Amino acid sequence: MDSESTNKDCLGWAARDPSGLLSPYNFTRRALGSDDVSLTITHCGICYADVIWTRNGHGDSKYPLVPGHEIVGIVKQVGSNVQRFKVGDHVGVGTYVNSCRDCEYCNDGLEVHCVKGSVFTFNGIDADGTVTKGGYSSYIVVHERYCFMIPNNYPLASAAPLLCAGITVYSPMMRHKMNQPVISTSTSKKEEALNLLGADKFVLSSDPDQMKSLAKSLDFIVDSASGDHPFDPYMSLLKVAGVYVLVGFPSEVKFSPASLNIGAKTVAGSITGGTKETQEMLDFCAAKKIYPEIEIVPIQHANEALERLIKRDVKYRFVIDIENSLK
Repeated sequence: MDSESTNKDCLGWAARDPSGLLSPYNFTRRALGSDDVSLTITHCGICYADVIWTRNGHGDSKYPLVPGHEIVGIVKQVGSNVQRFKVGDHVGVGTYVNSCRDCEYCNDGLEVHCVKGSVFTFNGIDADGTVTKGGYSSYIVVHERYCFMIPNNYPLASAAPLLCAGITVYSPMMRHKMNQPVISTSTSKKEEALNLLGADKFVLSSDPDQMKSLAKSLDFIVDSASGDHPFDPYMSLLKVAGVYVLVGFPSEVKFSPASLNIGAKTVAGSITGGTKETQEMLDFCAAKKIYPEIEIVPIQHANEALERLIKRDVKYRFVIDIENSLK
């Protein structure tokens, strides 16, 4: 089914060019297949990936581009073979919507690392050959394998950021069996980190004395910064055999070989998680009543939210109220 056909029943907001400016856009979703779930989108988190691809940051953006890969909603229709979901269920969709389903990683529930490449939720090539379009839209059709059950007692708006931001941090922490104090470049976050987010300790990385006091004290660091920043100061905080995991995408990673070799440290990378781990994280957050700090905005404020995201003017995740604002 051609996304530019006359039956444009899905309403979204799309960027038309590298300016990244979003505006209303009508298009067609692919037909529901026997293994597919169609869900009415209620909320969609705003991720920095939305900034990158709406503005052609990697030079591969396919316009019109509908961003959004932190999607939650309510099932409105299921295919004849669908077993895991029924109409009315609360469901999430994350950063990818397809994979080969036959390689060693897909077979282990690590579809994000599919040998043939997972299909991104937006700006990828869908099963029918059309360009995938994301969650800044009224509904989406996804193979049930790449949908996640949201426990009924968990707020849908809060679940949205877990589908990318949450699993991106959860996955390496589980892989390395670690959790640690909080380090930030901004002192304004101290009170919130300690009192609201439950951190045991707060360190201002721009303060040499605070950083020095933590030298060789940490087993594990997750670096979520996508902006360019020095690495040696953070590497100095690791114990012998400590692990530094990068989940952000700065333009370069540069550190002294001594920072790595002395102390036998490890530098690792990570992205989001597989389907098995993502569902595990959602269930864990629901059971432990862990809720992201979010700011809910209407779709009409999406452009402003993206600009604020670039300026780091958000605590800590924007979530678009699709259900009540996309009309």
